[in-house]
Amino acid sequence: MSRPKNAIKKSYLDLNENEVESILTELGESPFRAEQIENWIYNQGVVTWSEMENLPQLLREKLENIIPLHPLRITKISGSDTEFTRKFLFETLDGQKIESVLMKDGKRTTICISSQVGCAVDCKFCATASMGFIKNLSSGEIVDQVIHLQAQSNSKITNVVFMGMGEPFLNYRNVMEAAKILNQKMGYGARRITISTAGIVPKIRQMANEGHKYKLAISLNGSNEKSRNTIMPLTKTHSLKSLIDSAHYYYKKIHRFITFEYVLLEGVNDSPEDGERLIDLLRSLPCKVNVIPYNEIGGEYNRPNEDNIHGFLHSLKDAPFTVTVRWSKGTDIDAGCGQLAVRDLA
Repeated sequence: MSRPKNAIKKSYLDLNENEVESILTELGESPFRAEQIENWIYNQGVVTWSEMENLPQLLREKLENIIPLHPLRITKISGSDTEFTRKFLFETLDGQKIESVLMKDGKRTTICISSQVGCAVDCKFCATASMGFIKNLSSGEIVDQVIHLQAQSNSKITNVVFMGMGEPFLNYRNVMEAAKILNQKMGYGARRITISTAGIVPKIRQMANEGHKYKLAISLNGSNEKSRNTIMPLTKTHSLKSLIDSAHYYYKKIHRFITFEYVLLEGVNDSPEDGERLIDLLRSLPCKVNVIPYNEIGGEYNRPNEDNIHGFLHSLKDAPFTVTVRWSKGTDIDAGCGQLAVRDLA
């Protein structure tokens, strides 16, 4: 068999079972080799074919010649391995670039991974929106971020959040396939996997109907239709009312709290009145609200001053739901919430 190196356009991680079987058969190997390879990838986290020590040397050489093992390679790391937050720039096999973040906080090691190159949702306060939409990531490209970051981490990754570049629910099939691999093949419990959406209502209902147990986070960021529509244009398509209705539907189906992310923007959604409206909006829904003081990206929006932040939080002191504040880590390397964007595409 004499295919040129990398003749197959996609990586091994993106092959389905039939494609894997076909390659192994063509190489004259038994199907059990697939299980060995899968163990090396998902349990051992190897980066190269040569590390798979229980595979014959000749087989490793043949695989190296015909197909790349991983669809991503790390091209830049911001922050050192002694810091609590590091940002990773990856390049895909077709030359696109994405970013992921590794964060350590006590016993928790969390990674924030991307689901798209760029984003089509165009939230006005998010840096990723400046890239526009370029492409959906494959399930292999999504999972590979986890594999690479685990190899780079000094501690075991405990939590995976789909909150990087892109809108996960506009790449629903690949995101759910990736989450399934993380859950079933890599051992991450469903409660350790969080999928975030800006509010793609039909997909929230689909996730509920399909019975997925992963944690759901919704970027709310507004206490009424007007304020949300100002900063999140998708509100024109998926109204705030329909979003809240879908959240109730999800809870009734899955019986798990939803986390609502609320990015606090000066003069847009940070008043005590906004807090009071937020209580009315979510009063009857078992949930958690995560307040995120805005991480500035040099655009038209600003972070509220400390008095306004505390005033808003005070308005929620009697809320019937849990309220937490997330002071984003890694803002000095543009790794905070809403700051991911590939600025250097050269």
